[in-house]
This record gives sequence, structure tokens and C-alpha cells, in this order.
Amino acid sequence: MPGNSKKNEPADWAAKFETLAEKSRQPLLRDYYARGAVAPDTPLEQVPLMALDLETTGLDSRRHGIVSIGLVPFNLKRIQTSRSHYWVVRPRREVEERSITIHRITHEQIESAPDLESLAEALLDAIAGQVLVVHYQAIERPFLYRAFERRFGEGLLFPLIDTLQMEKRIRGRVSLNPLTWLARGRHSWRLADCRRRYGLPEYAPHHALTDALATAELFQAQVAYHGSPDDRVEHWWL
Repeated sequence: MPGNSKKNEPADWAAKFETLAEKSRQPLLRDYYARGAVAPDTPLEQVPLMALDLETTGLDSRRHGIVSIGLVPFNLKRIQTSRSHYWVVRPRREVEERSITIHRITHEQIESAPDLESLAEALLDAIAGQVLVVHYQAIERPFLYRAFERRFGEGLLFPLIDTLQMEKRIRGRVSLNPLTWLARGRHSWRLADCRRRYGLPEYAPHHALTDALATAELFQAQVAYHGSPDDRVEHWWL
């Protein structure tokens, strides 16, 4: 199932990484880009995937910061939880009480956590060569970009697949019966609600590692029901 319209040509992340590796002046980022990205015509079943979730102090990457990062490697058949990563991060922005009630990471945990700058090498090593899979890329992409930009003078770029955007496209395709169009506006795109459509179990939300696992399972279900292992990754990534 194509995830990109003809109006928006699929990105060639392999070529983009070559250019970024040549232009980057930051050693960590230059090495990350030099490790490359999969070719756009790679079938999904051959793509190394990494589910990513961030918990943040708010929704605006210009004013808020990252407080935890969850990574879960997987493919279309297996989820490799033994190779997952979870970090609590001390943001450079004040953590408000209301955000603590959501992600349940305490002030004490945050105060003893490292700054992202000291975790950057481990993070880049974990995601190198992977296609990241997120639910709602308007969080993960800008927050990581700005976090790296503040610390290293260059933002972080990476290929990703957005299960929320995929679900919107899927619902648009399957809702062809005129009687279903009235209900389309009532679709919820929350991770838990998207998972429920595929009979996936409910997990407690707002924990970066659990949400990354939930995102990996959702993407596997989306491909199983509405895609194909032979789909080229360029038709899914952004």
C-alpha cells in the first residue's frame, strides 16, 4: 500500500545520507550519515526497522524537551525486545507538574538522568542503518532535530515511517462505502485506538519503551492487513 502520493515524490534517503555525510561538520552526525540508509527499492521484509517513541515535557519542540527515549528493533515477523533501549533524559527545559502526571517520570529521576549530549553516541549507534517507525512524526522528528541542533549545532535527520499517517491513508482506502463516510470524522488516531482496530492488546500509555513496542506491533499489523512484505520501503517512508 503506497504511503506517498504521486504529488509528493518518495524520498531517496540513501542519496540524502551520502550528501549529509559530505556536508556535516559534526563528527558524530557525519559518522552516523556515513553508515548509510537502505535503498528506496528495498522490500519491507528486508528493511531493518526501529520503533521509536519519545516522552516530552510538552508538544512544542521549540519550548519543550525530551524526558525519555524508547527504541525497539523489529522486522515484519519478529520484535527483538532483548535489543531494546530505554533512556531517561534530563531536558534543558523546566519540567512542569502536569507533564509528570502524564509520563510519570519524577523530578528525582530527571535530576539524576544524563543530558542527551552524553547519550547521543549510543542513540546514533542504535539507529544507524535503521528505518525508524513512529506514531505521529510531528513529535519525534522535530524534537530530535532541535535537541541535536541545540547541542551540536546541527539537527538530526533520519528516514521514518509514521503509523498514524499510514492509518489515515488506510481508513481512507477502506471507507469507500458511502454509508461509512459519515463516520470517518469520528476516527481516532491515538495509538491505542489504532491498535484496537487490529485486535491488538491495550498497554498503559506514555511510557517510551512500551509505546515503541506498541508502535512496532501496529506497523506489523498494518502491513499484514493492508500492505505486502514486497512493498518498496520508499512507498511507506517519509
